[in-house]
Amino acid sequence: MDSWKAAVTVGPGAIWLTVFFLAPLGVIVLYSFCGRGTYGGVSYRLTLENYARLFDPVYLQVGFRSFRLAAENTLLCLLLGYPLAYFIASRRPRIRQVLLVLVIIPFWTDFLIRMYAWMFILRTEGVLNALLMGLGLADHPWELLFTEGAVTVGLAYGYLPYMVLPLYASIEKLDRSLVEAARDLGANAFRTFWEVILPATWPGVVAGCVLVFIPSLGAFVTPDLLGGARTPMIGNLIKTQFLTARDWPFGAAMSLAVMVCVAGMLALNRLAERRER
Repeated sequence: MDSWKAAVTVGPGAIWLTVFFLAPLGVIVLYSFCGRGTYGGVSYRLTLENYARLFDPVYLQVGFRSFRLAAENTLLCLLLGYPLAYFIASRRPRIRQVLLVLVIIPFWTDFLIRMYAWMFILRTEGVLNALLMGLGLADHPWELLFTEGAVTVGLAYGYLPYMVLPLYASIEKLDRSLVEAARDLGANAFRTFWEVILPATWPGVVAGCVLVFIPSLGAFVTPDLLGGARTPMIGNLIKTQFLTARDWPFGAAMSLAVMVCVAGMLALNRLAERRER
């Protein structure tokens, strides 16, 4: 009877996980060891050529750029999101709810539409250039669109709520008496933050960084629209291999390589946390 209850409880989740995660992942793993067909698609012959191509300098450069932009965006979201989350958590409950709704509002609009809005803002004849020239800060339109800066702005705008929400949840649980005790013992604002507030809210920092870094690394809509052909990221290459070049095996190998890198980084972070404990 107990085994039957366990099967009923675990069974639907296990079936869902198998059908929608493990089975597609197995297909990707299989394709990554196959060759490209004559007219695209998959030729079922085992080869390691796809993984060898990953070390081509062109693909390595795109991979390093992707990790760098993802790390920069994570750091930017942390620097912007921590003060915002702390400010929200310090307000009265009613005001706090209003501010949280304002943070979540961007999710009510399709991500693609929001990126098109940033294209309208950053283009040569866009709102930002018109404002800069109107204020006399620029005598000619700046080239803002199709740059790494535009990609960074788009990524930060898109994923900032993913940083704010876990930080807020962690800061809200902070014992304010610890902060008061640190102040009473003579600690200044910086030391109080560094030795009391930050360690107590570290789980929120880690969760926010993970939630921002992983989707930023695999982003392809933002660099495609705001970066153009000048700043392709690994997500753009994977999309191109599957939809344009029809080289599914190489696209599968690139996808698995990114997945392994991210899993390795998460494992190292987990190991570091255990050593600290």
